[in-house]
Amino acid sequence: MAISSRLRCRSKSSTSLKRRRFVGLAAGLAFLPNAPTTVLSAAYATVRPAMSRTRPGESDWPNDAQWQALNRAIDGRLLKPRTIWQACAEAPLAKDCLARLREARNPIALGDDAGATQISGWLDAWIPSASAYAVPAHSTADVVAAVNFVREHNLRMVIKGGGHSYLGGSNAPDSLLIWTRAMNRIDLHDAFVPVCCSTAPTQAVTVEAGCMWIDVYAAVTTQAGRYIQGGGCTSVGVAGLVLGGGFGSFSKRYGLAAASLLQAEVVTPDGVVRTVNRSQEPDLFWALTGGGGGSFGVVTKLTLETHDLPENFGSVEFKIQASTPEAYGRLIQRWIEHYADRLFNAHWGEQITFYKNEVHVAMVCQGLRHDEIQSAWAPYIDWVRSSPEDFIFSEPPRLEAGPARNWWNVDTNAGLVRDSRADASHDHAWWRGDGDQASAFLHGYESQWLPATLLESTERRRLADALVAAAQLHAVELHFNKGLAGAPANVRENARRCAIHPNVADAFCLAIVASGGAPPFAGLPIAPPDMEQAHRDAKDIAKAAAMLKALAPHGGSYVSETDFFRADWREAFWGPNYARLKTIKDRYDPDGFLFVHHGVGSEDWSPDGFKRLRF
Repeated sequence: MAISSRLRCRSKSSTSLKRRRFVGLAAGLAFLPNAPTTVLSAAYATVRPAMSRTRPGESDWPNDAQWQALNRAIDGRLLKPRTIWQACAEAPLAKDCLARLREARNPIALGDDAGATQISGWLDAWIPSASAYAVPAHSTADVVAAVNFVREHNLRMVIKGGGHSYLGGSNAPDSLLIWTRAMNRIDLHDAFVPVCCSTAPTQAVTVEAGCMWIDVYAAVTTQAGRYIQGGGCTSVGVAGLVLGGGFGSFSKRYGLAAASLLQAEVVTPDGVVRTVNRSQEPDLFWALTGGGGGSFGVVTKLTLETHDLPENFGSVEFKIQASTPEAYGRLIQRWIEHYADRLFNAHWGEQITFYKNEVHVAMVCQGLRHDEIQSAWAPYIDWVRSSPEDFIFSEPPRLEAGPARNWWNVDTNAGLVRDSRADASHDHAWWRGDGDQASAFLHGYESQWLPATLLESTERRRLADALVAAAQLHAVELHFNKGLAGAPANVRENARRCAIHPNVADAFCLAIVASGGAPPFAGLPIAPPDMEQAHRDAKDIAKAAAMLKALAPHGGSYVSETDFFRADWREAFWGPNYARLKTIKDRYDPDGFLFVHHGVGSEDWSPDGFKRLRF
């Protein structure tokens, strides 16, 4: 009885849109005088495994009539995207170039542009290349239409929500882009129970795939007074963050965004709409909890658990400069001791940066009053002030606390920058420090989880020495909210149940070494960047990161913030979970239509995702 019940639930959710899609395609083709009948008969057939994807100019590339049929099926919205950089290279200082450059520093505007990516590429790795066509999906039916068209014509498929993929996952030339930005409905639930599950009702929110986290925070926190675990960067797409595991400023208390996932709607490469959860197609559901975006299906909708909102959120920021290398070593040593004794708990998140002779603290907290924040930091601040000959505050300590409900409220939080475009939503804004990332060209990016064992008294000196040495080469950031050691036991256990590398549960932070510069493209009204310096920068990043990796050679790395060139990516991103993920990938996408760089199953394809290397 239980098995048949689950099958009935799956059948009801999986076939309805596929049937409507077939009728719509047939109606559209009726107006084409010479439409090939094979389009109708093959619309839902499984194509034979292909050794390569079709490119423009090849005999199998869809003809105009077939593209028009797709256009009809999606209500005439098919478009040909162009990148900002392409527009400026073709016509420097022209109206289109200048208009788009004005939005190149606006992370929300970049997400609103089918041809844009949040960063402008990566040195010797990838540069933005517009897809041949884009489907601006307004509904799950639009996604089904696009997926079926990709499968029928053996095309390279790309998925874009917010476009924040550092590894270029939402970008590929000669592809069909499925762009979910317009799918932005949000529904709050007082008592949600996943389909075919017998779990207790819980408060939750259902979010369509095109939403940014600022959309969700505005609805859930600012308006409804609840908390949802999402991303720190407000312009990141909801789906992409969850599929990578997902960290936010307060993950030390609330865990991975993926751990709050209750249910998802996903279109798999066979064109079937599947509603998945822990009871219904649990393997596919598990793969979506940190298995990486763009590998298992096109997610159209997610339902996430919401949590009680603490009374306060707070922040601490200051900079300290040391007068000598010896003093700098003592400053970092003392910092490690202070963090381990006072801050290594569920209250504190975000980051500290070490570079040359400076320490920059930029941390946040949840659930603490202003006096409790002061008490937590007084020992370290007083210790620094007791040695004015060794240390100075180049930026004095600023400790703040306020109502958590106002944290993402652009009307009350001065740390947010409002999207000033005339047609922008009132709630749309980004953190002031995040604006510098928009359209940056990465020179290098490395990350490594550092285990909590390094905070033990016998290991602290080794950690301090590595940080001092690495900081002489390049800025080193420790993101404490991106490691779950110090979190409540249930938060860590929930993370281990997800597809992300289980080492995250035992890491006290994610160490990041990264930098970038201006886009190195023709036609821009800026001085050309120094590419020799960019390559030197990349080498320094690699050297500094190597010192930190030596502390925990098997610590692992976060798939959404990592090195494009990482050779041990399967082990680093997923560890012992990779074998199961690959099995699920082969089951749901045996023909490899869902390809992203260093995604599950990408080893079966050429680096550009066009040529199959093995079955």
